[in-house]
Amino acid sequence: MKTKELRELDTTALAEKLKDARLELFNLRFKHATSQLENTQSLVNVKRDIAKLQTIQREKELGA
Repeated sequence: MKTKELRELDTTALAEKLKDARLELFNLRFKHATSQLENTQSLVNVKRDIAKLQTIQREKELGA
């Protein structure tokens, strides 16, 4: 996800994307624990996406 694209979304869409990203992270962790995950870099990418979403949400809360 591009940061510019995320900044254009409203707060409800951001919250929905964050919810989806957290669910995806849970599923990836589950696959990793059961040795079914082939691409472990996807864990890092999803964590970064979650951090981006949380940062943008916080910026919108503060009105920056």
